[in-house]
Amino acid sequence: MRRFLAVLAVLCAVPAVSMAEDRWMTVLLDGRKVGSLHIDRQVQPDKVVTWQVLDFRMTRSRTPMTLRTELRSTESPAGAPLAFYASTRMSSQENLATGEVRDDGLFQVANTVGGQSKINLLIWPTGATLAEGQRLAMVANGFKAGTTYRLRNFDSVRQQVANVDVQVLGDEVVVMPDDRRETLHHLRQSIAGAGPDRAVDIWVDNEGFIRRSLAPLLGFRLEMASCSAACAQAPDQDIDLLRAAMITSPRPMVAALRIAPVRYTITVRGSDSGANPFVDTDEQVVRSLGDGVYIVDVGFGMRHSDEPGPLPEDTAPNAWVQSESPEVVALARRAAGDASTDLQRMRRLRSFLSDYIDAKGLDVGYASALETVSTRRGDCTEHAVLLTAMARALGIPARVVTGIVYAERMGGATRVFVPHAWTQAWINNRWVSFDSAQRRFDSTHIALGTGSGEPWRFFSAINALTRIRIDRAIPSSNLMDMPAPSDGPVMPAGRDAP
Repeated sequence: MRRFLAVLAVLCAVPAVSMAEDRWMTVLLDGRKVGSLHIDRQVQPDKVVTWQVLDFRMTRSRTPMTLRTELRSTESPAGAPLAFYASTRMSSQENLATGEVRDDGLFQVANTVGGQSKINLLIWPTGATLAEGQRLAMVANGFKAGTTYRLRNFDSVRQQVANVDVQVLGDEVVVMPDDRRETLHHLRQSIAGAGPDRAVDIWVDNEGFIRRSLAPLLGFRLEMASCSAACAQAPDQDIDLLRAAMITSPRPMVAALRIAPVRYTITVRGSDSGANPFVDTDEQVVRSLGDGVYIVDVGFGMRHSDEPGPLPEDTAPNAWVQSESPEVVALARRAAGDASTDLQRMRRLRSFLSDYIDAKGLDVGYASALETVSTRRGDCTEHAVLLTAMARALGIPARVVTGIVYAERMGGATRVFVPHAWTQAWINNRWVSFDSAQRRFDSTHIALGTGSGEPWRFFSAINALTRIRIDRAIPSSNLMDMPAPSDGPVMPAGRDAP
């Protein structure tokens, strides 16, 4: 549970944080210093180059973690994109994305994740801009209170476009960290379709350069404010984001309860229409009671064939799930041995991986499958990403599930639900869960989302955790009376599969 870089990446990629010269910003969580942002903007006759380096430090169960993101955009003086560079370090290896425009207008893009590189061509999305283009767009739209417009900001890390709605709130006097007072334009930015609780407030000067920003992050207030280099590089303070993401359990989830279906009553605070943070799967049914209250039934074997089958992305390799890598393929074949069915293969993969990752790396931010093969370190996300890659390497459709799971003790807390990730594989026409980090899937696994193993999907799902309160958790034996799947009898949640 340490994937909070997504919000930080949004702050780097969404607002135009470029400066007219070498500038620094301090990074605070609820007033406590946790990092720095260094911005270097160089204006040349034929191009503008903007460097942004974000260093962010946090602790996880008293284990310090340092995350770094470097972004560089090269644009024409009018804001036309010419090249981009994005480096993220969430583990022991650097993940790198670079792109440069060719003579034919296409971008040649290279992505390196876990030591494996791929090159492809990108058609630049219509209207998408980088840092300088975003700054120019804000200036062109003006700073009159009540003005609204939309930006199309290119995310260099993912090579995707974020549609950002901007609202000008008016001019305000802002007190900076060194006690200087500046009159700045207050703008509110939000990803199109996201709830109001995801908005980012920024304060910019007349040239569109950001001087201060505020954003929510797991119940904290993430602030960046312009200050001197000495101020920005002052010693950081410890703050444990894992504790903020924990959800108190309404009761002890004893073993007898965990191996049977459970019905949860859950309140999502601040929930609005369509803001359901949970997902339906072949092992989970979600029902809204209104006013942000949900009934969530969890239990293995409770459904069958209600959920759609695999998508193309559930079988394909990607930058994080390198299922075509020779190292991953060899490891999967070694683990599966002579297993004759996909169910047997998945059971063997799960059992093998539970022992193979033999060092719990609390300081690992988010590692790819290929990196984990080499290091054998990590926690739930490294387990889930590698298990998914190994399954796909054997031709078994698989995906990564993001959610929460019960822990009797974690980080000094007791009886809590904590962020978690596991794998679902398509077995006998239904999605079946396998958890190599905990060695078994049970009914305390509450799913928030599914995806292909990219870290930003995990970040997006867990951002709702501070709004979730579990009110009740009761045995739901009636779920076991539902029709059994065609491949056999319904089995308890504690098993890997039927």
